[in-house]
Amino acid sequence: MFFQRRVLVSLVLALAMLIVVVGCSKQEPSPSGTGQGEFQLPEKIVIGWAPPDITGVFKTAQDYLERAAKDAKEKAGLDVEVITRAPSSHTDYAAQVSILENFIQRKVDAIVVSPIDIEPVKPVIRKANEAGIPVIVVNLLEPIEGIEVASYIGFDNEQAARVSAYAVLDYLGGPGVLGEGEKIEVSPETYLDEEWWKNLYKDVDPNSIAGNVAIIEGVAGDFFTNARTRGFREVIDKFPNVKIVSALPADWNREKAVKAAENILQNFKDLDVIWAQCAEMALGAKNAVQAANRQDEVAIFSNDGTPESVDEIRKGTIVAETWHGFPEWGWYGTKFAVMLTLGLPVPEIFDVRPRTEYKDNADMFYPNPKLEPIDWNKIVEEAKAQSK
Repeated sequence: MFFQRRVLVSLVLALAMLIVVVGCSKQEPSPSGTGQGEFQLPEKIVIGWAPPDITGVFKTAQDYLERAAKDAKEKAGLDVEVITRAPSSHTDYAAQVSILENFIQRKVDAIVVSPIDIEPVKPVIRKANEAGIPVIVVNLLEPIEGIEVASYIGFDNEQAARVSAYAVLDYLGGPGVLGEGEKIEVSPETYLDEEWWKNLYKDVDPNSIAGNVAIIEGVAGDFFTNARTRGFREVIDKFPNVKIVSALPADWNREKAVKAAENILQNFKDLDVIWAQCAEMALGAKNAVQAANRQDEVAIFSNDGTPESVDEIRKGTIVAETWHGFPEWGWYGTKFAVMLTLGLPVPEIFDVRPRTEYKDNADMFYPNPKLEPIDWNKIVEEAKAQSK
């Protein structure tokens, strides 16, 4: 009898332990991976945004980072905060590194950065990698060796410059939508991207287009300046009668671009085009051309796409510009940062597809850029499902 009682007690204890083990195995994990409790959203998601400066293009990106954060709050109750820190100068590499180090110390949930240049930020991005903070890089698509980047949002800088070069050829007499050459009828929604331009120019006689072009570059010798100069020259150099007569740096700065343009205008009386490698410098060049009363003979072209530069395109003071997608940087920067914080995968590459902005399609870009809505509730549901 005593033996039977011992066996019975042992069976009861074993059954109780089995129930406990099974019950624990069915418990839903928390978002932190500790396995405790139901899925809960973070109280706040903090995004550190580190642009080279807070003028023009980068202010546009910031506006859309914040707009997407507000949208997340209104649509799904996600509390998203964007902290913006920028150097006082576009050439202050050390200051941008210090800002990124501060974000790491503050333990932000994600970092969105547009590097002033590539090499100076690589060591600090490695520190973010080691701290487990996902990094999103905007302003380029070329992968950076030696660091982990969760997503690149941007465009190929050489490709964008090639698009600008084709637009300049169009103005100087080639086929297209801008100059006095063969007019191509297109709808405003048509993407005048590199593929469109290449197909248009594949059979054009290289000797049929002529003109003198000056370039206002960014920071002499940096990654972005070199890439844009290479892309522009790759196209222009195929047309022997189109001469690049000058190339001066202006550090991506409007006031410095005024001085560079004044220098160019004084030295080249037979000038057709100034191509500035960013909108801020194009606006400076525009001011110099107007002050010299040469707006009827020297056309301004640019790269970027800001509300101010697109307004100048509407007025005709800038002929055309290549779109770099700053609203997309911000809109998708916040979207991807939130997804990464919630443990969801994001695209490794998001290409904004550089394309030509000009007077007839300006309304496609500002004041209301065409951005797809973000389904924040779906993102939350996917995060919940993944946590189970």
